[in-house]
Amino acid sequence: MGRIENGEMLPSPAGKMVEEEWKRTEQVRPHVRLDAWVMMPSHVHGIVILQTRAGRSPVETPRWGVSVGRGVSTVKDAEAKLHAGSLGAVIGQFKSVSTKRIRAAGVHDFAWQPRFYDRIIRDEKALAEIRAYILNNPNVWEEDEENPAKRAAPIRPDRASLLTSVAQRAGEFEGKR
Repeated sequence: MGRIENGEMLPSPAGKMVEEEWKRTEQVRPHVRLDAWVMMPSHVHGIVILQTRAGRSPVETPRWGVSVGRGVSTVKDAEAKLHAGSLGAVIGQFKSVSTKRIRAAGVHDFAWQPRFYDRIIRDEKALAEIRAYILNNPNVWEEDEENPAKRAAPIRPDRASLLTSVAQRAGEFEGKR
């Protein structure tokens, strides 16, 4: 969706479409408010606020089930349905519209990961920490696990000693069991 240079995201044409659709989210979904967000080369971080609608909770977890691992849920597939206005529905719609626009522009190999990571923010302290994490994300892209250059790069000499130290401590821990 673009590249990071000097801690700043420079979106590609596909990235600009994703950015536009993210910003439109509040306009087309009146019960949704966007807080801090940042687009990265391979993903988007954002805080989505679901406002309570008449008599309905904005959080779908009790009805949807709780994810307990990759592709594993506490509810049966037949029971697992997205509810209109839920976080899953909002993210699914955003991904769908973005993908359609990008593919219509000729980028046919674009795809999102099938799931998304969510977390309920319970207090102002957590909100401040998550906002800071999101806004700082472009500055730490070099170390991000999603960065393809990091996966292909050899271990830097200044990091090798840290990794060796961690491995040694893990071995010490194993020896104490």
